Amino acid sequence: DMLIILNDNCMSIDPNVGALKEYLTDITTSPTYNKVKDDVWKILGKLPLGANFTREMASKIEHSIKGFISKSSNLFESLKLRYFGPIDGHNITKLIDTLKDLKDIPGPKLLHIITVKGKGYALAEKDQTVWHAPGLFDKITGEIYKKKYELPQPPKYQDVFGHTIIELAEKNEKIFGITPAMPSGSSLKYMMEKMPDRAFDVGICEQHSVTLSAGMATQGMRVYCNIYSSFMQRSYDQVVHDVAIQNLPVIFCLDRAGLVGEDGPTHHGAYDISFMRCIPNMIVSAPMNESELRNLMYTAQLESTTSPFVIRYPRGEGVMPEWRTPFEEIKIGKGRKIKDGRDIAILSFGHPGNFAAAAIRELRTEGIDPGHYDMRFAKPLDEELLHEVFKKYSRVITVEDGTVSGGFGSAVLEFMAANNYSAKFRILGIPDRIVEHGSQKDLQRECGYDAKGIAETAREMMKDLVYVSNLLG
Repeated sequence: DMLIILNDNCMSIDPNVGALKEYLTDITTSPTYNKVKDDVWKILGKLPLGANFTREMASKIEHSIKGFISKSSNLFESLKLRYFGPIDGHNITKLIDTLKDLKDIPGPKLLHIITVKGKGYALAEKDQTVWHAPGLFDKITGEIYKKKYELPQPPKYQDVFGHTIIELAEKNEKIFGITPAMPSGSSLKYMMEKMPDRAFDVGICEQHSVTLSAGMATQGMRVYCNIYSSFMQRSYDQVVHDVAIQNLPVIFCLDRAGLVGEDGPTHHGAYDISFMRCIPNMIVSAPMNESELRNLMYTAQLESTTSPFVIRYPRGEGVMPEWRTPFEEIKIGKGRKIKDGRDIAILSFGHPGNFAAAAIRELRTEGIDPGHYDMRFAKPLDEELLHEVFKKYSRVITVEDGTVSGGFGSAVLEFMAANNYSAKFRILGIPDRIVEHGSQKDLQRECGYDAKGIAETAREMMKDLVYVSNLLG
């Protein structure tokens, strides 16, 4: 015995799309079906019959009504689920009575309840996308409080993606955008508004978004498939079978990579580096800033790029108020040396490179001068740069906003072992445990890969060298 409750409010973050949504709307808005169904239940409730007989009779009559009136009403029944509803989910008394009645009915059942997202607060009912997660606001006036700055601030990475894909699409007619129900969250909404025939929301179906992208890529299109890192897990089979095996140049833009903060463990993008870099043909990259994101997006759509291409970036703001830089091709598998140093090197992957840069500024005031390398790619690795690192430095720290198990740091360790190098080595990133809720800054501090954590690790690794230097001095 099982009861499935379908809470139907026609929304996710953005309005729902697709055939299932249309099917549910057909049931919900069929006045004939709903009126006849209600009339049958009222009549049966007045008949002097036993409870079991009444329920059996009602089930048969209701099933006949569904098949006769609604063309698409057989979906749930064909799955051997007895369908009940739709009922008003805001009518608590009726909802409780219905649930009590359904307790006594054997077998798998589905109760379809209709609700309104934001019910009870007029502003939220009116603009459901804006009020999905507004932050602090005045409940009387509806003013959403936002920080005000005198100077220009860096944009969100998602908005850099949203505006950059339009710039690229205006120059390359082969470019398309796809998102599974996250046009606002990924900022693909800008392209959907400006180029509605080239940007598509396929609904909450990450698997389909990947397969559709693969199919379009077989026809020469350059598809940016934008999915939250944590939700990419749902479509892993399609990534392997439909994209990687065929070596199709689908561009996976993984938003919300790393720790996302208050959304918690279900939304942390902890695992994509590990599960993407083990797939043959896959390119795995991460930008340190907005300009790097634009250049990676530009590089991914070039005709010379012939393999699937992952670009992962975090939730929130970048570091460049003036971010609309000219496009430059980045050689695939090529990192960059940000600064030379002595004795210890920090290898960063993606946005945490900014934490490393801050840590280095602090360490230099103490006489510790790390080298800093922004590796850009977890696959393929810049082996030339890594040879330079391991020949010059005896201490190496890697920093990433992904799991320390099988991620970027692990890839560097594999290189070190394969080439018979030896160095003191520390991997900083998301530990091998479930990380709970908290602000991004608090969680990065807890996991030890913020600027303070990087500096502390460097000091600890340099202790013996500093001690010897002091003795010699």
